[in-house]
Amino acid sequence: MLTEQMREPAVSPAPLRARPTIDYFNARHPLHAVKQRVALRARRRMYQRVIELVGPTPQTRIVDVGTTPDLELPYNNFFERWYPYTNRVGACSVEDCSNLEAHFPGLCFRRITGRQLPYQDREFDLALSFAVLEHVGATENQRRFLEELARVADAFVLYTPYRYFPMEMHTVLPVLHWLPVRWHRALLRRLGMSFWADEANLNLLSVRSIRRLVPPGRADVHLLWTAGWPSNLEVYWRRHDPR
Repeated sequence: MLTEQMREPAVSPAPLRARPTIDYFNARHPLHAVKQRVALRARRRMYQRVIELVGPTPQTRIVDVGTTPDLELPYNNFFERWYPYTNRVGACSVEDCSNLEAHFPGLCFRRITGRQLPYQDREFDLALSFAVLEHVGATENQRRFLEELARVADAFVLYTPYRYFPMEMHTVLPVLHWLPVRWHRALLRRLGMSFWADEANLNLLSVRSIRRLVPPGRADVHLLWTAGWPSNLEVYWRRHDPR
């Protein structure tokens, strides 16, 4: 069983833009230990769900879109940490994550330098994306991101934070993000969180909003639950004409 290969984990891939010099993971926040426990639990379930949904074999070609070079936080790059066949895994990011090649045997990294992912059409059997979609910007950018996942693979599994989880994990603030988006962003600016108030850096989604973005094909949208609350959106997409 692939789940038996799991080691202590990792997470949130980088957004498809260069990161500013900020504490992007809020690692210095006094509540980061709480965030870490919640994040690890959610990511363990994500890994298990990918294995259950797809049933990858040692021959399955997989690309992880939006990795991070960080290997210190235990919730980063969790798929690569747990997956036993990293020689069949590609990874890409706007950040330089070439250090992952030395850490995960056989993994091949490519840097994203334009609007398209650096791969050919249907180069992979499966594309994965963990906590990236909320960082790519406006709704149209999110739509194009999903289209790119569908272009390079015959299927994709994507996770993004659910807007109505009580704790917003980027700001580590409770329920404020349940307000209308305009009010939420205005309050973040007043609290000195202008980075997260910018739609280009954080654009949370609901079940209804993500359904509008999914490209043509067969798509299942579900909620992933953590600590008794729906915490993440899961999209499992397959094209109509698999090889």
